[in-house]
Amino acid sequence: MQRQSLTLEDVAREAGVSRATVSRVINEVPSVDPAIRETVRAAIRRTGYTPNRAARSLVTRRAETIALVVSGAGEEDESAQNAFAARVFADPFFGRIVSGVVAFLRTRSMHPVLMFAESGPARDDVLAYLREGRADGALVVSTHAEDPLPPLLAREQVPAVCFARPALPAPVSYVDLAHGEGGRMAAQHLLDRGRRRLATVTGPLDLPAGQQRLAGFRDALERAGMPYVPIAEGGFTLDSGAAAMVRLLEDHPHLDGVFAANDPMAQGVCQVLRERGRRVPQDVAVVGFDDSSVAITCTPPLTTVRQPVEEMARAMARILQEHIEGERTEPTSLIFEPELVVRAST
Repeated sequence: MQRQSLTLEDVAREAGVSRATVSRVINEVPSVDPAIRETVRAAIRRTGYTPNRAARSLVTRRAETIALVVSGAGEEDESAQNAFAARVFADPFFGRIVSGVVAFLRTRSMHPVLMFAESGPARDDVLAYLREGRADGALVVSTHAEDPLPPLLAREQVPAVCFARPALPAPVSYVDLAHGEGGRMAAQHLLDRGRRRLATVTGPLDLPAGQQRLAGFRDALERAGMPYVPIAEGGFTLDSGAAAMVRLLEDHPHLDGVFAANDPMAQGVCQVLRERGRRVPQDVAVVGFDDSSVAITCTPPLTTVRQPVEEMARAMARILQEHIEGERTEPTSLIFEPELVVRAST
């Protein structure tokens, strides 16, 4: 049987069910028994049947497309916009988000479309795309504290879910991490390693994640009788971590432990320490955050606070689907717990 000649009736015969049941499974009608749904999906895989997406869209009135939007606050000139895109594609964190989103959508006949909203016109294009029904909803990854997109999506009543709590308050769903608990884990681990002259390279302190990781780190040290910790603000990049470490060493040359608020900055910290003749971890122990691929390739491999990014991204896509299907009508939040992963840098 040639694939192009396959019909719903062929799948129904293979599965031993009615044509109407096959149609309900393909159109993801929620009332279908899970066992029957899996039987039909197995028959679709065996026969190689491909649903006619155009016909299905006429029935469901959906685009079967999700906009995966990387949003900023206002890169208005072309060179800055190109640099923004380059930073996104170079960041392993974003790749992990894409991986989790695609893993969820690929089994549900839904497809992501990558869009950038790094400028006012680009943001308007995203909103128009969604208003026109060319995507059923948006998954938003914000890179700037002043990002206006989440409140705009809420005002337009577009189904949307954000990765991380929006810095600008908005009635939209989001998934996030207990960042403060991660900061506390990092501090306690350094204390348990006998380190007492600690410092931290923070993330951007206008972002909730940067603020919360610092607050958790400070809280643990205060509870241990250490009311002051030197800080240097970074920008979640390797270069910013290296520059912050240079500043810390100038003012605090005898520090023996550093918490960097993400793995690329921790890698920059390690590079500077090597250049200055400081051994990691013998002289200075270093803890990162995220457990990205950088943590493995860093020299030495990083002890880090794991953020389950792929799982969070899958949850983000699932919540969006629930909004699209009408199963969830009010905004919701889902907070994940961090985990300490110990490697050679401590």
